[in-house]
Amino acid sequence: MSDILIVDDERDIRELIAEILKDEGFATRMASNSDECMAEINAEPPALMILDIWLKDSRMDGIDILTRVKRDNPEVPVVIISGHGNIEIAVAAIKQGAYDFIEKPFNIDQLLVVVGRAMETARLRRENVSLRKRETTSSEMLGASTAFRKLKEQLDKVTKSNGRVMLTGAPGSGKEVAARYIHTHSGRAGGPFITVTSASIAPERMEEVLFGRETPERGVEKGLLEQAHGGVVYFDEVGDMPLGTQSKILRVLTEQQFMRAGGTDKVRVDLRVISSTTRDLPGEITAGRFRQELYDRLNVVPIAVPALAERREDIAILAHHFIEMFNRVQGLALRALSDEAAALLQTMDWPGNIRQLRNVIERALILGDSAEPIQARELPGQSAPPDEGRVVLGGALAALPLRDARELFEREYLLTQINRFGGNISRTASFVGMERSALHRKLKSLGVVTSAKPGGRVAHFDDDDEGAEE
Repeated sequence: MSDILIVDDERDIRELIAEILKDEGFATRMASNSDECMAEINAEPPALMILDIWLKDSRMDGIDILTRVKRDNPEVPVVIISGHGNIEIAVAAIKQGAYDFIEKPFNIDQLLVVVGRAMETARLRRENVSLRKRETTSSEMLGASTAFRKLKEQLDKVTKSNGRVMLTGAPGSGKEVAARYIHTHSGRAGGPFITVTSASIAPERMEEVLFGRETPERGVEKGLLEQAHGGVVYFDEVGDMPLGTQSKILRVLTEQQFMRAGGTDKVRVDLRVISSTTRDLPGEITAGRFRQELYDRLNVVPIAVPALAERREDIAILAHHFIEMFNRVQGLALRALSDEAAALLQTMDWPGNIRQLRNVIERALILGDSAEPIQARELPGQSAPPDEGRVVLGGALAALPLRDARELFEREYLLTQINRFGGNISRTASFVGMERSALHRKLKSLGVVTSAKPGGRVAHFDDDDEGAEE
């Protein structure tokens, strides 16, 4: 949408206007009748149309074309020109949505002024529409762990291309934030980012929602794919897409065009596709619930988004980010996070991942005392001990002899601390107050080892007692 389409049945007029506009730095296209005009618009909507009212040998005259354009592409300004100009025609054109009316023979300076104003108006309108469409979900990537750095490195690479990306990971791990990061740092950042939430759209309405529809009563209603033209369409939980829709999406990815429901004209789109899933799609393919061809098209660049348990070092960073966000967006207190609360957050289970952490922080800010830092007792499942300084024992631990209970406590405590620091033995030793060599000996005696996992190292208990690794 960066050129001007000139529609006039007189070749000399078309070429004259085109030459004038080219001299001013505009790109142009030309059409001599309504069929050529509609074909050009369907191939790519122009930034502006200059349209003659009277078109010989055409199925539609200029007013008919104007009506269709303002219905299907309301963001495109139309300047009407006519050699048979009168006040009635001008009024009719303006009523139908024309930006302005110029009578032949036209003054070149007048034409350029009108074109310049129309192009600026269209630019501002597109910017406003884009701002309204753009969702408020953040595209900011935060973290310092090994797993996070590896993820961000992969995302930075794919921003430089238009390749299709498949994001996999547990629910709440941040797949949409990763998709928005790709969009924000790519050449399509100025275009829309449209989310298709496959699981929330009824199967019988999926095609209408994606491709749009045309009805005599309501005219053209653009679908999500058409709204995403020039930008990114994000298929969230693509594994939930109905089989029938999968075949049509496959055709769109192949041809980059489709027809609206009830329509007759093909709509061409320029899209980058990013998809995500929590499902095992190869397993879904084997079960006959997902098309192999679509998977191959979408899975050009697979990227795994790590769970929060794989990046515990980032939990405090994310918690501080959510505190600041809720202060800015909801006006909640800008509270600090106590060291005890931060440590506890790093040791908790996070089946809901980053989404769960966000909810925990929001609840603490709503229910807590705004005058003091967030304390460990405000976090889920925590309560103040009956007496200051006491630790409440679980039933299993309380039933063990002292020696066994101490060994079990030390093992679980050190496992937790090592995983909290991403498998880094030196940082763990510093926190627990031990020399690194002493910690190594203790880990070996307890049968605790660290193993390489995607994005970092993870501590676990080893029955073979192989010893801990650096």
